[in-house]
Amino acid sequence: MRLLPAVLLPVLAALVLSGCAGHRTRPPVPRGAAGPVSSAPGAEGASHSGDRFHDDISKDQADRYRELDDSVPSGPPPDVDKLPEPVPHWEPRSAYGNRSPYTVLGHTYRVLPSAKGYDERGIASFYGNKFHGYKTSNLENYDMYKFSAAHKTLPLPSYARVTNLANGKSVIVRINDRGPFHDNRLIDLSYAAAVRIGIWPKGTGLVEVRAIDPAHPEATPPPAAVVNGQVKPAVPSAGGEPAGGAPVPVLGSKPSIYLQVGAFSDASNAERLAVRLRAANLGNVQVIQAQSDGRAIRRVRVGPLPDAEQADAIARRIEAMGLPHPQVAVD
Repeated sequence: MRLLPAVLLPVLAALVLSGCAGHRTRPPVPRGAAGPVSSAPGAEGASHSGDRFHDDISKDQADRYRELDDSVPSGPPPDVDKLPEPVPHWEPRSAYGNRSPYTVLGHTYRVLPSAKGYDERGIASFYGNKFHGYKTSNLENYDMYKFSAAHKTLPLPSYARVTNLANGKSVIVRINDRGPFHDNRLIDLSYAAAVRIGIWPKGTGLVEVRAIDPAHPEATPPPAAVVNGQVKPAVPSAGGEPAGGAPVPVLGSKPSIYLQVGAFSDASNAERLAVRLRAANLGNVQVIQAQSDGRAIRRVRVGPLPDAEQADAIARRIEAMGLPHPQVAVD
C-alpha cells in the first residue's frame, strides 16, 4: 500500500491510502473510467493539464484510480537494463510525505531523521500500472519505468541499493513514496526496479536494502554477493574489513524467512509461547538466545518458511490465535 500524506491545501486535508501491488494480470478498466495512461517511458503524470485523466487526490482510494487492482503493462516492456539508474545526490527533505509520526491502518510509523546507516533485510513487493502517473507521497508523479521505491520510514527523498538475495542482482532506487503497508513487506519497488533485479514476475522476493549517503556514496557498503543461491561475504575494504563496517553474512548460507512472534527476557515465558505455537502445527518453532541493549533475550520464531505467501498465511494463523502480528526476519 502507499500513502499520500496530508498537506496544507484543502483537497489534501486527509491521508490518502492506496493498495499494494502484486497482481500481474491486467484487469478490466472500470466502467466509465478514462483510458489508461500511456505506457511509454517518460509518460506525463496524471495531474498535468492536457492529460487524458486527472488525479483527484481528494477522492477516497476506492474511487481515485482507474483500475481496481494493480497490473503490469499490457504491451512489451522496455529493456530495463538500458534504463539509467538514478545518481545519488543531496536533495532537500521533501515538504510533503515526511510527517512523523503518522498512522496508517491502525499502525503508527516514525520517519527516520536520516537514511545514513540504514541496512535491513526483508520482503520486497512492487507496484505498477494502477499507480502510473498518479501522485506519490511527496507529490511527484509515479513513473513505473523509473527506478524508484516506497518505504515506510526512510526520509523522502532517499537513495538506497536494493539487492535480490536470491540472485545477487541489485539496483539503486530513489525513494519518493510511502508504503508498503501490507504487513510483512519492507519495500515496494517500481515495476522497472522489480524487473531489473528479478522480483517480477513472481511479485515478491527477499531483498537487502542499504541506504546510500549522497554526500559519501563511496562509503556505502557493497551488496552481499549471491552465487547459486548462496550469500557470499561483502567485498572487503583495503584494510581487510567489510566496507563501511557492514556485517558479513555466513559463507554459503541461504537467506530464509522467519516470523518472530515474541521476544522475552524471561526464558519460561518464551518457552510457554513456543509450546503453544508447536501445538498449532505452524511449522518449526525456535527459541533463540540473543542480546538487545546489553540484555539477554529469547526470540521465539517460526521458520524457515519457503516464500512470502507462506509467511503471510502463517502470520494470519498466528493472529487468529490472539497473538500480535509477527515480525518478518530474513537470515
